[in-house]
Amino acid sequence: MAKSKLFRSTLVVSAMTMLSRILGLVRDVVLMSVFGAGGLMDAFLVAFKIPNFLRRLFAEGAFSQAFVPVLSEYKEQKTLNEVQLLVSRASGVLSLILLVLTVVVIAFAPWVITVFAPGFIGDTLKFNTATELLRLTFPYLLFISMTAFFGSILQSYGRFAPPAFAPVLLNVAMIAGALILAPMLDTPIMALGYAVAISGILQLIIQLPDLYKLNLLVAPKVDFGHEGVKRILTLMLPAIFGVSVTQINLLLNTIFASKMMTGSVSWLYAAERLSELPLGLIGVAIGTVILPSLSASRAKADMTEFKKTLDWAARLIILIGLPASCAMFVLADVLMNALFVRGEFSQTDALNSGLALKGLAGGILGFMLIKVFAPAFFAGQDTKTPVKIGIVAVFANMIFSVTFIGLFHLAKLPLHGGLALATTGASFVNAGLLYYFLHKRDIWRFGSHWKKMGLQFTLATLAMCGALYAVLPYYPIHGGLWHKLAILGGLCVLGAAVYAVVLLATGFRPRQLRH
Repeated sequence: MAKSKLFRSTLVVSAMTMLSRILGLVRDVVLMSVFGAGGLMDAFLVAFKIPNFLRRLFAEGAFSQAFVPVLSEYKEQKTLNEVQLLVSRASGVLSLILLVLTVVVIAFAPWVITVFAPGFIGDTLKFNTATELLRLTFPYLLFISMTAFFGSILQSYGRFAPPAFAPVLLNVAMIAGALILAPMLDTPIMALGYAVAISGILQLIIQLPDLYKLNLLVAPKVDFGHEGVKRILTLMLPAIFGVSVTQINLLLNTIFASKMMTGSVSWLYAAERLSELPLGLIGVAIGTVILPSLSASRAKADMTEFKKTLDWAARLIILIGLPASCAMFVLADVLMNALFVRGEFSQTDALNSGLALKGLAGGILGFMLIKVFAPAFFAGQDTKTPVKIGIVAVFANMIFSVTFIGLFHLAKLPLHGGLALATTGASFVNAGLLYYFLHKRDIWRFGSHWKKMGLQFTLATLAMCGALYAVLPYYPIHGGLWHKLAILGGLCVLGAAVYAVVLLATGFRPRQLRH
C-alpha cells in the first residue's frame, strides 16, 4: 500500500469511526435517559454483551486476524479464481460454525445467562428478561460476523469506507428502537433486542455492492479440507484468545459486576463506552489499516517497510493515546455529568460511572498499543505468541480484580471501580509483553528517536493536565444541558490547544508523523 494511501485510509476509517462513535454516544445518552441505570437496562447490557463479545472473537478478532494474512498472500501470489475459491470456502465454514453456535445458544439461553450473569439468578424478572433478550439479540452474531468477514476482504483491497460505516446503522437502529418502538411494547426494553437483530442484517447488506465490484461476491461452500481454510483455522484457534483478551477481561468484569449492587453493570458500560471513543477513533482505525499493509510486506519479505509502518503507527498511537488517557481521567466526572445526567440517569449514577471511567482511562493507551502490536504478529501468521501473552493477561486481570476489589472494600469505595482498574492493569501487562517479544525477536523496537519524542509527548501531556485541573472548579455541575455541554467543549478545546502549543514549543513538528 502506498504511503499516502495508508494515511488516507486511516483518515477514512477514523472519519467513519468518529461518526459511529458520536452516534454511539448519542445512543448511550438516549438509552440511559429512557431506561436508566440498573434493573432491566442491566439485563439488556448483559444479553447484548454476549453476542458482541463473540463477534469480536469470531469475526473482528480471531477470524479477521487469521484470514487477512492468508488472503493477502493469495492476492499477491495467486489468481483471482483461487482468491474466489478461498473466499467461498472460508465464508461457508464461518457461516456454518456461526449458525450451529446460534442455534445452541438460543436453545440454552437460560444456562448461558446463568454463566455470564450469575448475579441475576436471585432476580426472576431480570433473569427472564435477559434470557429473552439474548434469544432476540444472538442472531446478530451471525449477521455481524459475516459483515466483518466481508469487510476484511474489502479492507485488503483498500476499500475501508463501507466496513467503517456499518456500525453507524447499529446506533441508528438502537436510537430508533428506544424512541419509537419501545413506547409501543408492553416490555419497552425488548425494543432494543429487535433493533440489534435488524441492524445486523442492514450492516451485512451494505457490504455487498463493493464486494460484487471486486468479483468476490461468491456463493459460500463448506469445505474444511481447502488448503487456505485449514491454514485460517489453524491460525484462528489460538488467535481467538490472543486478540480478544481485552474483551474477555471486560466480560469477566460483567460477571463480577452482576454480583455487585444494582447499577454496577450499567455504570461500567457507560464508562467503557466513553473510554472506547479515543480507542475506536485512533487505535482501531490504525490497527485495521496497518494489518493488510503489514501482511503484504511480510508476503513480499520487505521487513524495512514492515518496520516503518509499525513505527509510524506507534507514533500516532502515543501522540494521541497518552493525552487522551490522561484527559479522560481528569474529566471523568465532568463527562458523565454533562453527557448522561437526565431522565432516569441520576447524579449518583454519574459519580459511580465517573469512578469506573477513571479506572479505565489509564488503560486507553494500553488498549491502543495492543491494537498496533498484535497485528505485527498476525501479519507474520504467528498467533501462538499473542495467545500465550493473552493467557497471562487474563490471569493478571483476575489477580488484579481480586486485589483491587479488596482494596476498594477496605477503603469503602464502590467495588466496580476496582474492576475498571484491574482491566487497565491487564491491558498494560498485555501491551508490555507484546512489545517485549517484538523487541526480543528484532521484529520492531523503539529507536533512539523515541527518547526525544517520548519526552515531548510527556511534557505536553503534563501541561494539558495542569491546565484542565486549573479550570475544573468553574464547571457548572447543576447548570443547564447546553451550558454544561458548551463548557465541556471549551475544556476539550483548551486541553487540545495547550497540548499542541507545548508540543510545538518543545520542537515536535507534524512532518514527524509521516510514514
